[in-house]
Amino acid sequence: MSDFSYSIPGLLFPAISLLMLAYTNRFFGLASLVRQLVDRHRNFPDANIRIRAQINNLRTRISLIQYSQEMGVLSLLMCTSSMFALFIERQNEARILFGCAMFFMVASLVLALREIHLSVRALNVEIDEILDSES
Repeated sequence: MSDFSYSIPGLLFPAISLLMLAYTNRFFGLASLVRQLVDRHRNFPDANIRIRAQINNLRTRISLIQYSQEMGVLSLLMCTSSMFALFIERQNEARILFGCAMFFMVASLVLALREIHLSVRALNVEIDEILDSES
């Protein structure tokens, strides 16, 4: 990578923006689910333990989305800093900052993947509840 130009860090900008939008949408969806479960728990405080399990699962998922967003923001900051380093003609620093941006992007994606796995687990709890009630 002998010619490190503005276009290289610029490639991450659309990806980061789309990821941040996806994370925000997932966060709003989870916020809605939390409100529904809290209402359900208020109306039926002695209901089965699955509501509590779902709430704990959602708490973890919300934290993971928060960390994913933080990593995405750090990626964007590093990417912008890389472009600034190019602007002041500091090629080596620009490369290092871009490497950091890519690292934070990967970290963000790994956290998002973990959140997806927890999402599937939450759906399985709901499915189990339906299947158990039919028995």
